[in-house]
Formats: sequence, C-alpha cells, structure tokens
Amino acid sequence: MSTVSYLEAIVVGALQGVSELFPVSSLGHSILLPAWLGGQWQRDLSIGKDSPYLAVLVAMHVATALALVLFFRKDWVRIIGGLWTSLRHREVRTPDQRLAWLLVLATIPVGLAGLLLEGLLRDFLGKPVPSAIFLALNGGVLYAAEKFSRRRPDAEADTVDFSAEETLVMRAVSTEEATDVRLAKLRVGEAVLIGAAQILALLPGISRSGITMVAGLRRGLGHEDAARFAFLLATPVILAAGVLKMPTLFAPENHASLGPALAGSVVAGIASYISVRFLTGYFETRTLTPFAIYCVLAGIGSLLFFAV
Repeated sequence: MSTVSYLEAIVVGALQGVSELFPVSSLGHSILLPAWLGGQWQRDLSIGKDSPYLAVLVAMHVATALALVLFFRKDWVRIIGGLWTSLRHREVRTPDQRLAWLLVLATIPVGLAGLLLEGLLRDFLGKPVPSAIFLALNGGVLYAAEKFSRRRPDAEADTVDFSAEETLVMRAVSTEEATDVRLAKLRVGEAVLIGAAQILALLPGISRSGITMVAGLRRGLGHEDAARFAFLLATPVILAAGVLKMPTLFAPENHASLGPALAGSVVAGIASYISVRFLTGYFETRTLTPFAIYCVLAGIGSLLFFAV
C-alpha cells in the first residue's frame, strides 16, 4: 500500500489549511491536486476506503479545527459560558446564551448527515471529474449569492443594545461581541437552515465556509457576520468529525504515515490560523466574488483536462 511522504504531507497540509477556510473547497482541492500532478503523487494521494491519505487528511482537519479554537478562544469561552449558565439557570436570556444554543441546534443537521452520507458520497464522487463539476458550481453559487442576496437593515449596525445584561456598568464592547449580539438575533429556523447548508459540503468541490456564508447572506447577514457565523459553525463540526475518525490514523497499515501526518498537520494548523486571521479582516469590506471567479475557472479548467 502506498504511503504519504513528508513532502506530500507538507504540501497538502498547506493546501488544506488554506482551502478549508477560504470558500474554495478543501476536499475538492485534495482530490484535484494529486490528479493534476499525476505519477507517484496521484498513487499516494488517492482518496478511498482505508486510504493512508484519507487518514492523514483527518489529522489535518483536526489541526484546522484546533487553529479555529485558538483564534476564537475568547469567543468560545463566552459562548460555552453562556451555554453553561443557560443550562444551570434554565433560561435563554443573554446574547451569549442564545448564540450558544443557535450553534448547537445549527450543527445537528450536518452532524447527522455526515454520519449517514459522508462515506457514501466520498466513495462515489471522490474523483476528479465530479470534483471539478462541483467546484465550478460552487463558484456559480458564490457569484449568485453576491448578485441576489438581500441585506437586513440592521445587518451591519454599529450600535448594539446590551441592556439585557446583568449589569449596566459601562464597559468596552469588542467588535466580536457586537457581531455575536447581531448573530444572536437570528431566528432558530434561520440558524438551523444556515447550519444545514454545510451538508452540501459533503460533495467534493462545494466549500463548507462558502456555502454557509451564502446561506447567511441569503438570510440577510452582512459578509463579516456571515463569515464569523460560518467559522463558528465549522469549528465543532470539523473537530468532532476529525476526532471521531482519528483512530483510523493509528491503524497498523497507516503507521508509516504517522510522521508525515504530524508534519502536515502542523503546517495545516499554521495555514488555517493565518487564513482565518486574514479572512475575518477581508470580509469586513470585501465580497465572495474573487473566490467565485477562481472556482468557476479552476472547475471548468479541471473538467476540460480530465474529461476530454
């Protein structure tokens, strides 16, 4: 059985760390890159059941999730604290408590779909041609979202009401807290629909962050809020899926790939942290359009290369 080399793991780790959070599909790129390179890379980096490459990708996903936890660590402390106080006092009163429950409810659909469908879809569609088609479609969806999405009148409001908090003592309010207050105003059905959009990311070529942002934009969120909600939603999903599959990395047939998996995961974690830091600033003022154009061109180019 082929094993993943250190060079292959490092290159794929960098690709994973960037493409998982940029709205361009990490799974699609993880399939298309080895196919484009061909030769030994294509043999070593073949996605399939019990594939060493698949086990290495699992480790890289965990690294990406940990990078997200690190970047949003202060926010997760507030959100988890809100969930704890909500359970303890049996109430949902503050923005942190409400946002915590919205995140919980919004991750349930993709969690169930992942358990039931991920392996089936990967085995049938984890090939270059389907990945290229879905990548081009991903670009089309991103572009359509920019053209036709509506905005709530208060989507980017600068003034946030904190009067529901336990104290009215004046304090500094961070941009992140203000954003979370706006996100907490989402209706339960809206949050669940946005979270359920992640199910489409089980298709290779459809971006998790991209499709979640599109759903958020369609519900009236601004780009900054939609991106933040997408990253918060992705964190528990990616982490749980990775931890659940992590034992496959330690199977006897994958022992030779443990070193490369560690090296690639470190690179993936660093790339993910840099990516989320960049994107949270990028979406304060910019749109999905450049990513849409890239996905359409890369998808159509790959389709022509592999299908003709």
